[in-house]
Amino acid sequence: MSFREHDKKTFVADTCNDFTARRITKRDFMRKMALAGVGFSAFGSAMLGGGRTNRGMLGLGVEEARAQDADMLKWLADVGKPYAGTKIRYTSEATPPTIVANQLVAGEFTKATGIEVEVEIVPLEQVLAKATQDVQGQLGTYDVYYLDQSWMATFAQDVVDPREYYDQNKELAMPNFDWDDFSKPLVDGIAMYNGKQCGIPFDIPIFILMYRKDLFDKHNIALPTDLDAYLKAVQALTEAEKSNGIFGTACQAKSGHYSLECDWTFALWGHGGSIFNKDKKFVGNDERGVAGLQFYQELVKNSPPSATTWTWDGQGQALTQGQAAMAITWGEDFPGFDANDSKVKGLFEALPAPKEVPGRRAAADCGFNEIPAVGHQGGSTISLSQYSKNKEAAWLFMQWVCSKDVMARVSTLGGGASPMRNSSFTDPRVKAKAVVGPGTTRHFEAIKYTIDNQMGSEPDMPIWADLSNNDIPVELGKLLTGQDYGGDAKACLDAIAGIVDGKVKDAGL
Repeated sequence: MSFREHDKKTFVADTCNDFTARRITKRDFMRKMALAGVGFSAFGSAMLGGGRTNRGMLGLGVEEARAQDADMLKWLADVGKPYAGTKIRYTSEATPPTIVANQLVAGEFTKATGIEVEVEIVPLEQVLAKATQDVQGQLGTYDVYYLDQSWMATFAQDVVDPREYYDQNKELAMPNFDWDDFSKPLVDGIAMYNGKQCGIPFDIPIFILMYRKDLFDKHNIALPTDLDAYLKAVQALTEAEKSNGIFGTACQAKSGHYSLECDWTFALWGHGGSIFNKDKKFVGNDERGVAGLQFYQELVKNSPPSATTWTWDGQGQALTQGQAAMAITWGEDFPGFDANDSKVKGLFEALPAPKEVPGRRAAADCGFNEIPAVGHQGGSTISLSQYSKNKEAAWLFMQWVCSKDVMARVSTLGGGASPMRNSSFTDPRVKAKAVVGPGTTRHFEAIKYTIDNQMGSEPDMPIWADLSNNDIPVELGKLLTGQDYGGDAKACLDAIAGIVDGKVKDAGL
């Protein structure tokens, strides 16, 4: 490692620790990370200083927890004997897969292999600090890392390519692990960097359409097949149900918050636009971009008035409380609609988001690896440290936690958490949960289609977290709340273009 790279990692670790101790603000943290060339997916950056609301997480007293793969456990017991007594460490934020793994590991993996696993669950900035300090000194303190998709460039040289390791260590290769069981768009979208696979997909929040079937039936409204029809349905439902306290949709439109940027990107991509062109210039203010923002302005008008103060939490609560008829948003909210304390239990259905109009801009015409599509995603991987002193034991753990059996149970025990593997969607335990009730998987068909066909990914660049959490949603918020721009979408987007292009130039990108 060069002195320059060492200094960079010292700066990153120190900045993470300063933010954890609240010596600097989130805005300052983002900007320092951008200076260091370390990005966050916008979804990940929104989790800084806290964690996700894991709606519907279930306990281990249910049948799914006991439905283990006996053949896999026998194989682990045999292959794990030489490593009995070894202790490995894994650091992660509180995602459903990590929480479930932490609950299962002692009674299954450790019991079978004798390998002890310490799972350290901390806020995302501490995950970054710990991983950075570990690779900076090549310490091997942590054997397994949780990596936000936007960190792949930073950690690519510090992690093992799992496909290569599997092929090169046949004696440790889990039978029937089946790499092809992971959707190719999922692997390409969150795990690859310059042709190297940097980890195994481990978490995938993603946008789908969720709608009140009872209200569509009541007013004889057809299900929308594209975003033009979606807006018409939203407007019709507002007109029909507003007197009953129900609006056509609910937005996550809080000024200056990443949630607003998420909504904007789905509207932008859904109208054939993109954030950047292949020359790395902001083009969210072109004709398609303006159409997308005007569409979103209409969605906000047809949302409860408080929508401009809501992040995804407020949006999810509004839907759960029966204040809105539908939304295109995070699929992991869906199980909350079927929870026992929900006012809309059993009333929501899920579909893939309606098609883009007039069509989707090609990824080849975009910059910074942006993939424009309505299914906005924010995924992550689990990765093996290059510096682990216990690679073999850690690799056995990674295969177990990413196995077909455990991944399927993550989806049932994790309160309907989105599957990583294709087989999870058809697993009998998962399909058995496709009924109205806590931890439902009724929305999984929509999730599967979206991953395979509609998955949109934000730009991969070190300053993106700053732009998407600060500059872009601040200006959008001024437009939506009437603070500036006089309702003119084009004027707002032109202002954003000036800010974004200036920062891209200053960053030397």
